[in-house]
Amino acid sequence: MTILVFRDAVFNRVRPSFSNIENAARHAMPAARPSAVESHRAHLLRGCTIETVSAQPVEGSIPGAAEGSESATSPRRTVVTTEEHLNELGGRIRALRVEQGLTLQMIAERTGLSSSMVSMVERGRTSPSIGTLIAISSALGVHMADLFELDVDGPRDVVQRATDHQVVETANGVLRRLVQVDPRRGLELVVNEYEPGTASAVQVTHHGGYEYGYVLEGTLTVELQNAAHQLEPGDSIAFESTRPHRIVNQGRRRARAVWVNLSPRALQVDATGDGNRSD
Repeated sequence: MTILVFRDAVFNRVRPSFSNIENAARHAMPAARPSAVESHRAHLLRGCTIETVSAQPVEGSIPGAAEGSESATSPRRTVVTTEEHLNELGGRIRALRVEQGLTLQMIAERTGLSSSMVSMVERGRTSPSIGTLIAISSALGVHMADLFELDVDGPRDVVQRATDHQVVETANGVLRRLVQVDPRRGLELVVNEYEPGTASAVQVTHHGGYEYGYVLEGTLTVELQNAAHQLEPGDSIAFESTRPHRIVNQGRRRARAVWVNLSPRALQVDATGDGNRSD
């Protein structure tokens, strides 16, 4: 948003905008002829300079709350784009796969992707979707953040500020804000944004774990096996990640949702009661 500011050339104080000047002139001379109003407005403007300034978010305001504002991931974010890191991303995936003695076909069977698609991702020949990256990382026993070598394993403060969040952006315009990543407990808490016509993946994928979703704004359709579930703001969903699924924004406006992914390790820890959750 752009604002015109009129500043007094002598005292350097902010003067009224054009609309306020017009109102002041008409209030002072309600019965005056138009020419007299114009003359009074010119008098008010005398000695003023016009500056163009950009409106900045007020500290403490909710990002994205204003109509037409940018998304909540816009202010002061660390963005990693898959498009700019295709070769590095593919190289890390291949290195992890080879290190674990896995074949392309094994990864394909664990994710629902074709072996040729996995190969293209490893060679940097295609920009993978969020769903594809989550499925592949799960098949490799790591978090998606590990594929980008994001710092999620080091010491973390109790409070994570919005300015500390890292955002992964895919080529088709899907954003994944990493709010909390806890590798030890196998948890990822994220906020996903889908522009109209975008999806978490081109096709349904599956992987180990469990996930929960809560829609903040817009409408999302969760394709889960042979059923489609439409979620409105305030709706939530929970399902086994092993069930083929993908998330689609079929609406005309951006959709945002809080998503929690639990890895298979988190489920095993919970089952054995060895979670060490005293903190």
